[in-house]
Amino acid sequence: MADKKAAELPRKTYEAELLRLQTELVKLEEWVRAQGVRLVIVFEGRDAAGKGGTIQRITQHLNPRIARIAALPKPTERQRTQWYFQRYVEHLPAAGEIVLFDRSWYNRAGVERVMGFCTREEHQRFLRQCPIFERMLVEDGILLRKYWFSVSDAVQLERFRRRLEDPLRRWKLSPMDLESITRWEAYSRAKDEMMVHTDIVEAPWYVVESDDKRRARLNMMAHLLASVPYHEVPPPVLELPERPSSTGYERPPRDLQTYVPDHTADL
Repeated sequence: MADKKAAELPRKTYEAELLRLQTELVKLEEWVRAQGVRLVIVFEGRDAAGKGGTIQRITQHLNPRIARIAALPKPTERQRTQWYFQRYVEHLPAAGEIVLFDRSWYNRAGVERVMGFCTREEHQRFLRQCPIFERMLVEDGILLRKYWFSVSDAVQLERFRRRLEDPLRRWKLSPMDLESITRWEAYSRAKDEMMVHTDIVEAPWYVVESDDKRRARLNMMAHLLASVPYHEVPPPVLELPERPSSTGYERPPRDLQTYVPDHTADL
């Protein structure tokens, strides 16, 4: 077995390839806008599997008016009475848009099933309806990509420990995350059952090995780009105009406005 440290992707190599892929994602975004494409990307996986970091890198240089993240909170009491998929439909893209679901309708197949937030009948209904729902999306012309981020129990536990000790990332650790530690096998069984029913030809699952976050991000981004038949759209020709001559405008005195104190002067 190869030494893990030796197999790690060097930071310099990672950053260079990340920038190249992000440049291609900008081209993909412009193609989506120009061609009126609707692209949906679903990110699922265990807690601390690296979904959020990957989404952050994907959207880092994209136009938020075109590419947006859908990370839905718990459903309201009213939403609980709706058709299960209804509140997700509201977030689907229009022409020329990309939506990245940071968790999605698959909550019902995972956390809701394991934690008892839905009934067995609701769960079984989801497994029957989900393939139909996704086939409808694809049939209507939506490009649907589904990624499952797979992390080992040991790596997940170590990431939880780091989050617990890091005040900048502690918000990522919830009681629900901690509960998942004691329900590892239950989540595994739920995931396996979900895959059996929803890994369909029209919308297959793509598994991303994510014990190594750097490799996971690059692998997922490269796969997404390879799976979409985009091409570079020539940008419009833009030229900076000359600034017109002054017409006599004078800036008001500085003491009439409140300025932010110069915090950096004391550094």
